[in-house]
Amino acid sequence: MSITAIIGGTGLTALDGLAIHREEVVDTRWGAVSAPVLVGEFHGHEVVFLARHASDHSLPPHKINYRANIQALKTLGVDRIIAVNAVGGITDSMASGVICIPDQIIDYTSNREHTFFSDDFEVTNHIDFTLPYDEALRQSLIQGANDAGLDVMQEGVYGCVNGPRLETAAEIRRMECDGCDLTGMTGMPEAALARELGLPYASVCLVVNRAAGKAVGEITMDAIRQVLADGMQRVRQLIAASLVSPR
Repeated sequence: MSITAIIGGTGLTALDGLAIHREEVVDTRWGAVSAPVLVGEFHGHEVVFLARHASDHSLPPHKINYRANIQALKTLGVDRIIAVNAVGGITDSMASGVICIPDQIIDYTSNREHTFFSDDFEVTNHIDFTLPYDEALRQSLIQGANDAGLDVMQEGVYGCVNGPRLETAAEIRRMECDGCDLTGMTGMPEAALARELGLPYASVCLVVNRAAGKAVGEITMDAIRQVLADGMQRVRQLIAASLVSPR
């Protein structure tokens, strides 16, 4: 039986509808995991859930121990990872409230531990990252959206920045010139680490605000919270439907 891991981000620190069987506190050589991993059943399917920012959202993006998180999921025997990300929308099609299943990523982060092989590298540790998201899993998510009657953007380029501050308008103009549709803070090195461990990985991105210089007026957390309340409900519906979609 396959086991799906769901990594929840901003707005999804708990998975409503998850019947929890047990909590796993996993020790890793890389240090502490963001939170205890919840093992249970979600819409009739075995899943594990991990709150990326901790259950109280106390971990900022640059302080997350991505290596420990991904290693813990591997240790628990998961077969694939669905990551949920709250992002800003750069291009016109990425309006607030849009759900996107990205197909590409550009990494702007620095000073993050981004590989499992820093201390014992071998030539075979080079990973092919041409397609950073697993295509079969992406298609399952797209099919799940269709089955649930949800409109999603089926591709997009996620630009990952350090945070926790939001970007300047000039930075967003640069990212748009680079081809980014979305901006977020947690997509890397998470995606690459999953690839290093051979775990299929894809992302469900909820646009919670128009990015700097694209928004009318100041970007406020109050406005973002309003989008999260409705948007994450649709994200949960999409994931539930994708679990029963052909893979």
